[in-house]
Amino acid sequence: MSGTHAVTVPLAWEKAVQRTREALAEQGFGILSEIDVRATFAAKLGAEAADALGDYVIPGACNPALARRALSAEPALGALLPCNVVVRRGHDATETTIEAIDPQPMVQLSAYPAVREIADDAGTRLHAALAALAPS
Repeated sequence: MSGTHAVTVPLAWEKAVQRTREALAEQGFGILSEIDVRATFAAKLGAEAADALGDYVIPGACNPALARRALSAEPALGALLPCNVVVRRGHDATETTIEAIDPQPMVQLSAYPAVREIADDAGTRLHAALAALAPS
């Protein structure tokens, strides 16, 4: 999917989620919210829907300094915050995929030049987090 950057890692589910949180924290991101999509599907649509999806969690990552800069430049950008990250794994998979949003579309949505700089900084940090997760 365009609009995201991804890395696939040979980690167990719990370890991949933990390492994703740690890699984001190393880049100044905290987790404001976390959506367990599998659990939500199970509760709302039944076990069959959840099982078909596999493990899937969406941590809502936020770098407070970047968010403050973005909202100061253009308050409407709050609709795009936090930066969503996806950690997903099919039920029979041996690897876990981590995807992060590409913040560059913010630049196209805003007329403020400062937004480009903020998106570039956020993108660099998200890329660094993904790179830290990549197998060496």
